[in-house]
Amino acid sequence: MDIKMDRKIKAWEPPEKIWNVWFISIFFINMALNFGQYMSNSLLSLYAKEMGAPAEQIGMLMSMFAITALIFRFVAGPAINAYNRKIIVAMAMGCMASAYFGFCFAPEIAVFMGVKVINVLKCFRLLQGVGSAFAGSCCLTIVADAIPREQFSSGMGIFACAQVVAQAVGPTVGVCLKDRFGYTTTYFIFGCIMVFVILAASTIRLAPTVRMPFSLKLQNMIAKEAVLPAAVTLLIALGFTSINAFLLVYAQERGINGASLFFTVYALTMLFTRPVIGRLTDRYGFVKAGIPSVLATAVSLVMIGFSTNLPMLLLAAFVNAFGYGAVMPALQSLCMRAVSLERRGSASSTNYIGQDLATLIGSTTAGYVIAAAGYTPFMWIIMAVPVLLGILVIFLCRKKIYKIENNFKSGK
Repeated sequence: MDIKMDRKIKAWEPPEKIWNVWFISIFFINMALNFGQYMSNSLLSLYAKEMGAPAEQIGMLMSMFAITALIFRFVAGPAINAYNRKIIVAMAMGCMASAYFGFCFAPEIAVFMGVKVINVLKCFRLLQGVGSAFAGSCCLTIVADAIPREQFSSGMGIFACAQVVAQAVGPTVGVCLKDRFGYTTTYFIFGCIMVFVILAASTIRLAPTVRMPFSLKLQNMIAKEAVLPAAVTLLIALGFTSINAFLLVYAQERGINGASLFFTVYALTMLFTRPVIGRLTDRYGFVKAGIPSVLATAVSLVMIGFSTNLPMLLLAAFVNAFGYGAVMPALQSLCMRAVSLERRGSASSTNYIGQDLATLIGSTTAGYVIAAAGYTPFMWIIMAVPVLLGILVIFLCRKKIYKIENNFKSGK
């Protein structure tokens, strides 16, 4: 490495304000990425059901992307540490675009190949997982380098609001597009959005960082320092995956109209809760700010199960925004705090490995629970159990969490 460049890297410090040029560019790229993804995910289970897929197959479809996402997370961490992150983001978006165009033409592909449509959807869902593996981890790594140390959790909470904006309008817009144009045109639009993100990725400004040699060693693929927050992420996300996979179908079975507004209320509330929980985490630490949020997640899942009308369902969305919606950026912040600058790619991948495992296990488990007991409150009570275990893990490991936070503040 050039000596001058090395000195520049060592002298570089994150900007003093959260809203700086590095932060703004990746914020809007992340918003566009999530906009396409949330519009797509909210429709996929309905799309598969219309194609005649049973509940077990729908559950498998919704969790399929986690298979390749999980596999490629182990490659994403070392790659993000070693290569140009703008190029990685663009290539990831190419995979996402291909997946959405695949969903668009799935019926035609199925006829041409002589297979069931659900199997075609599964293949492109796997490709979507490849893009997801690199895109989310890379965006999180880029933004972590651009946030002031003393406002780290606050910055993460604000960055996560890009996802909130997409989540607020994405599912509802997706349903409206589907009702007006049908699934084929709607998924074509999703693919076009990803093409736009590929072009926009060239505008990202990167902070100067030391690049590590690419190596698929375990210590490069997984940051052991970030395993604890990633494990808590896994437990909490197990419950939330059932919402993404089955909420709209569950509401349809229970005769609740307008259920897509759940995502709107949930997301709009998070515009308030995510920055607030971030500030509380910076001030009081993750343990004191996180445990109440995790408890709210469990309560909201039970509330969904016993909802018999739209107002009850929307109240559950409001509560969940103080729970899962608010605590996830704080957990991401904890992962990134746990490692040195040059290993943040590994830490971000470790965080998302927890989420991918939750998607893989949670959606499939919920599908089998539904097959056995039907669309009843029982499935939501079952999915609240691992969330409660997450509270126990946080409490038992609170000293280790305190150590991570203290080391980060002191610059170790």
